[in-house]
Amino acid sequence: MTMIYQKKANGLTMGKMLFTLIGLILVFNAGNMISTPTVMAATAAEIDRDVDSALTKLYDREPAAKVLASRSKGILVFPSIVKGGLIVGGQYGEGALRVNGKTVGYYSTAALSYGLQAGAQTFSYALFFITDSALTYLNESEGWEFGTGPSIVVVDEGLAGAMTTTTLKSDVYAYFFDQKGLMGGLGLQGTKITKINK
Repeated sequence: MTMIYQKKANGLTMGKMLFTLIGLILVFNAGNMISTPTVMAATAAEIDRDVDSALTKLYDREPAAKVLASRSKGILVFPSIVKGGLIVGGQYGEGALRVNGKTVGYYSTAALSYGLQAGAQTFSYALFFITDSALTYLNESEGWEFGTGPSIVVVDEGLAGAMTTTTLKSDVYAYFFDQKGLMGGLGLQGTKITKINK
């Protein structure tokens, strides 16, 4: 016990030891979010309820999202993504694909990231599939890793303000919303979407 309270213990200060321990816990938990997503698994009814709520929030806050919805062949909504980590981060969530307002399948989204990052947050995102080919790709792929397949554009405030039904040129448009927590850097890099059974 006296070693812990000494100024140095095997070359580490108590602060560094605590920092290292917290880091290992965060990395372990981030890894678990990716490797054992069943811990966070929801029922089909819960996902559908949460998707309804998420879409209502999105449409209320972002009128341009309704423009996308009116042109979309399908909308894949992830109502609650959990992201956390320290240097190594992970995120996971489950959602539903809606076509003509009805759920036609359930999907998970997962990602690992590396770099200067620390903290935890939750957020939602929706993918609006504008082309039939993009929706077909989602349905037929074993797992869609972003960076391959259909082109995706993340909608920011500037793009949303200029968006009309005649300016939509990309296959898929992504909207991030309902962010809670202190972690920054939302993006799709390194994300994989996989169909799941519910």
